Amino acid sequence: MKLICSKANLLRGVNIVSKAVPTRTTMAILECILIDASTNDIKLMANDMELGIETKIEGDIQERGVIALDAKIFSDIVRRLPDSDVTIETDASFKTVISCEKACFNIVGKSGDDFSYIPFIEKNDSIVISQFTLKEVIRQTIFSIADNDNNKLMAGELFEINENQLKVVSLDGHRISIRNIELKNTYEHKKVVVPGKTLQEISKIIPGNVDEDVIIYLTDNHIVFDFDNTTVVSRLIEGEYFKVDQMLSSDYETKVKVSKRELLDCIDRSTLLVKEGDKKPIIMNISDGSMEVKINSFIGSMNEEIDIEKEGKDILIGFNPKFFIDALRVIDEEEVSLYMVNPKAPCFIKDDEGKFIYLILPVNFNTAAN
Repeated sequence: MKLICSKANLLRGVNIVSKAVPTRTTMAILECILIDASTNDIKLMANDMELGIETKIEGDIQERGVIALDAKIFSDIVRRLPDSDVTIETDASFKTVISCEKACFNIVGKSGDDFSYIPFIEKNDSIVISQFTLKEVIRQTIFSIADNDNNKLMAGELFEINENQLKVVSLDGHRISIRNIELKNTYEHKKVVVPGKTLQEISKIIPGNVDEDVIIYLTDNHIVFDFDNTTVVSRLIEGEYFKVDQMLSSDYETKVKVSKRELLDCIDRSTLLVKEGDKKPIIMNISDGSMEVKINSFIGSMNEEIDIEKEGKDILIGFNPKFFIDALRVIDEEEVSLYMVNPKAPCFIKDDEGKFIYLILPVNFNTAAN
């Protein structure tokens, strides 16, 4: 095999597919990036058996062939090459020469025959969404998936399509994030749970252009994302997702309208007195026209008053400050509305148009304060 392409194109391709190279694996071939120049296109590929990524790059194929190169060594070499054309040449024993200007690397590759190619997925039903919208909706929900693998479904996000609506849901047992998106077209009802890792990697490699689309294909076991000469194939998480609608309520005893920026900055300031791993709650004392935010920790205490508009009853309620900060950071609106029932019931942050709902469970601050 012999091919020539610019360093910029090669590096972009390597950076994209590297997201699917496993960090730990017993199969050495999976630690490789496959360069497939057996047809008219130069394709780079990586696959960790849960997530596979393939991207096409521009270049000149002088001799067709396939080679698998250690991903870490290959990407390190490409990154440090001069900004010029790169030549990659292999022989029958998989010895590989990577040259660029006066730099020349000799490494040993592996046969491409052993590589686990990305599964072929029939692309029947497609869903179209703008790159920008997909990247945004991941950013606005990914923070509330569960970190641990105790519950696989919590480590993924629900993507539910109903006519021209896409609902994205994530939860971790302490909070729920819901985003509703209007799609350009109308589709049949579909529900899948996409692994959080897949969505995190997708959001890193999607350019996020408003005018460019991502085409999504769904099967029983896989989801495919197609954009910009790149295909991402991921396994879905099996099982029935949590019945989130049962956890949502429109009843409230207290409604608070407050400047998002003021509330976010105030809670952010309060966390200066909390060491990492220290589970000290912020306590909100809500009365007519003002909300007092207080925190007590081993380091000291802080309190601050914020102007609000209040409907309904006064309330004293405590929360994990991180959960509030995470939700407020991804809300673009200048004003937010908080809905509460009592100090033991969830707080809802939602808009009037139904574009988002963030549910946060309170903490019992009486025991936490002692």
